Amino acid sequence: MEKFKEWTNAGKHLPDDAVPRDRLLANVSVYWFTGTAGSSANLYYETTHARAMPPPSGVPTGVAVFAEDLGIRSVGEKWHNVTHWSDFDTGGHFAAMETPQLLVSDIRAFFATVT
Repeated sequence: MEKFKEWTNAGKHLPDDAVPRDRLLANVSVYWFTGTAGSSANLYYETTHARAMPPPSGVPTGVAVFAEDLGIRSVGEKWHNVTHWSDFDTGGHFAAMETPQLLVSDIRAFFATVT
């Protein structure tokens, strides 16, 4: 719950003010019941301990940066072929749960540029 408090809309007093309680419980339950919380964090461990970054990718990449999350365009463009970048004044790290319609609209806008 600490991550939901820290990484969702700071204007909300409790995490379940930003994300409906049923969504929070469903999300946490998936990790708990499948025993995958540790393996889901492996990406962060591997990235932190990598001796070298992978080579830049030529694949078209879309980035959506929500208000309570961090995205640095110059870093993203250094490693990816960023063809779509959106900054939003709402939402956070858990945008799919906080602002699902906004995220879906942006994903659709990105894929409209690559098809």
